[in-house]
Amino acid sequence: MNLDKIQLRGMSFYGFHGATKSEKEIGQRFIADIEIELNLRQAGTSDNLEDTVNYSELYNLVENIIKGPSRNLLENVAETIATAILTQFEIHSVRVKIKKPEVPIKNSVLKYASVEIYRLK
Repeated sequence: MNLDKIQLRGMSFYGFHGATKSEKEIGQRFIADIEIELNLRQAGTSDNLEDTVNYSELYNLVENIIKGPSRNLLENVAETIATAILTQFEIHSVRVKIKKPEVPIKNSVLKYASVEIYRLK
């Protein structure tokens, strides 16, 4: 099977996820990357939006989940996004990476912490 990819990288949203009380109250920025695999041959020849996955719909789905109800773990945020994408779109697989740039670890020098998952339909 020949699979193509659609990627959205560096989506940034403010959310209230984390294991500590302060993360849930103050919130922080989260950065999401998604990659979906599907066959894009029909869209490539037809030039018709109905033959592909609409980027705006993917973006809005991710935004609604990250800005939505608070979750304790990045793993749960990523799994929720992956499940929603697999359910709502005709795709083969999805990769979701969630980055937390302002990790509250005392005395840390850290660019970000992240979770990345890959799920098949």
